[in-house]
Order: sequence, then C-alpha cells, then structure tokens
Amino acid sequence: MPAPSAEPRAPRSKGVVVALTKAGRTKIRYPAELVRDDGTRVVVRAPWAAPGVRDFGFVRFEPGDVFTEHYWRDRWFAVKEVRTAGGELKGWYCDITRPAVLAGGVLAVEDLDLDLWVSADGSSVLRLDEDEFEASGLAAHDPAAAGAAAAALDELERLARAEGLTALLA
Repeated sequence: MPAPSAEPRAPRSKGVVVALTKAGRTKIRYPAELVRDDGTRVVVRAPWAAPGVRDFGFVRFEPGDVFTEHYWRDRWFAVKEVRTAGGELKGWYCDITRPAVLAGGVLAVEDLDLDLWVSADGSSVLRLDEDEFEASGLAAHDPAAAGAAAAALDELERLARAEGLTALLA
C-alpha cells in the first residue's frame, strides 16, 4: 500500500471546456484536462486547439504542441506554458484577460487583446497587440478594466524580466 501523499491530488482526468471570448464573441472553445483548481488558480492542459500551424515569427504553434494553461480568479492574466509534443519548452504565451470563471465545466475567459511572449530561455520578452488594445475602445467604455489590463501586462513583464515566470506558476 503506497504512503499517503502530502501534496493535494489533481482530479482524475476531469475535463473542462475552455471558452475564450473577445469583444463579446466566442473566439475559440476547446476541451482541456483539469490539472488543478485550488480555488484561486485553475490549471488545465490541452493540445494546440487551432487548426494548422500559427507562425508568429518568434514562435510557431503547431499540431502536437501541448499547452499547460494557468488561469486566476483574482488576476487579470493567464499564462500558457507551451511545449512541443516531445516535451521541449518553447516558452510562455500570456494573455491579458478578465479574471477567469469556472462554472458547470466551462472555464470562461475574456481576452482583452494585450499579450506577452517569454521565450524558453527568458532572453526574449515581447509585448504584443498593444495597437489592438488601443483600437478596442476598452479605455473609453470601461476605463477600470483598461487600467487593470495595462497594469497586468506591466506586472507580467516585470516578473518575466526579473525572475522568470516559473516562480509564479509553482
């Protein structure tokens, strides 16, 4: 008989659906395995869900890639660790979002356009889509959310440059 583990156990292969919305419309929905939910942070794992390859120039997402995605109920971002099918770390793709909501097996996340990419070795930290964020009009119709989004991007960039994102995800 194995000794009891001191670490909390993840639910056995419990599935959820990640529902990512943007500007009130569904951007993508995909099944994921619930890895952990501690009441504040929800961690799911899923294969690359979009069709085909997406080449950003600084990274390629492709079939077989595995995303371990960290969502918070009290923070305005999500951090997605990206690995190849063989387990090699590509880096972290961070979405600036409203705090996540998990209910009825659906993890609902609202994308607020801003993103951050951190390469596997930490040498490249890129702020992305600031032009889309400005064009979204969020600052005009929800200035509090726009302020929270901008602060979240600054916080993630500071963490990535100072200590890397692994401490945040531990």
